[in-house]
Amino acid sequence: MKIGIVNDAPIAVEALRRTLALRQDHEIIWIAEDGKRAIELCAWQVPDLILMDLMMPVLDGVGATRHIMAHTPCAILVVTGDVGANVSAVYDAMAYGALDAIDTPTALAGHPRNGVNSLLAKIDSIEKLINQRQSPSDDLAQSSAPASVSAPAGIASRKPSPQTPNSKHLIAIGASAGGPAALATLLSQLPADFPAALVVVQHVDAQFAAGMADWLGSQSKLPVRLALAGDSPTPGTVLLAGTDDHLRLTRPFQLGYTEQPSGYPYRPSIDVFFQSVVESWAGKAIGILLTGMGRDGALGLKAMRDKGYYTIAQDRESSAVYGMPKAAAQLNAADAILPVNRIADKLVSLISKH
Repeated sequence: MKIGIVNDAPIAVEALRRTLALRQDHEIIWIAEDGKRAIELCAWQVPDLILMDLMMPVLDGVGATRHIMAHTPCAILVVTGDVGANVSAVYDAMAYGALDAIDTPTALAGHPRNGVNSLLAKIDSIEKLINQRQSPSDDLAQSSAPASVSAPAGIASRKPSPQTPNSKHLIAIGASAGGPAALATLLSQLPADFPAALVVVQHVDAQFAAGMADWLGSQSKLPVRLALAGDSPTPGTVLLAGTDDHLRLTRPFQLGYTEQPSGYPYRPSIDVFFQSVVESWAGKAIGILLTGMGRDGALGLKAMRDKGYYTIAQDRESSAVYGMPKAAAQLNAADAILPVNRIADKLVSLISKH
């Protein structure tokens, strides 16, 4: 994989060089010391992946990500000294299309090092996302297979919630690269008395999920929190997938998490959740597929439409990355293709009819 590095710290650049040298299939094609230079180099040669620092002179990583995704889009992984200390900037970069974020490896010794394996694993996941060649129908067949479901490590679970008729209209939303901004736009336009339940699957590392729920909640009149195993979708509440495991409906009104399919390049998977809605949801539903790289969610959205649920895909112009909604459009999976700032009004109109 051809990789560009954007970082102004020589020690960080050397750590990244040594990490990438552990894999013969990774080639560094250029190194930029700031965001402005990264934009210039990316215009000259677009890499498969950019390892983007956040805090740099001239132009920071957020500004560089915004420009690159608008003009020479490619996969971007934020690699910065301390992700936890720069959470706001991480969310901003992800809003513009960055796929994920991780701390820069620090040790340069020849023995196994802190952060190296984690970074290589992130790069491997992104490479699968870019180069996936597995049949889409095979992917969906895997995701629809029965699976044991439990509460993953690091997240609590609830006792099964009663199946109440108040939970009978579900808005199922999937998003990836650029999703935080799209979700903030959509949720901010929904009224405080919106009567349907909303469940969101956003491709994001589990360590950022809680912060993202808080961040989205600050943009929304509706409460936003992480979905726990055993939760029921609740009217007027937004539940966000909270782990690297797949969120799915396990009973008509109950959510759970599953590791399967284990080899799926998208975690948590939108297809897995949408397919579980088709199989298990006992009420009315609407499916929405927002901006993102790849094709996760397209087959699931098609399955929802085939069952008779109303489906919406984000349009090209308002998508940070027109991958997933494009795949849905090509499958004729969407009843409507809309700019993100018109989806909330459409939802209000659809729900009022019911």
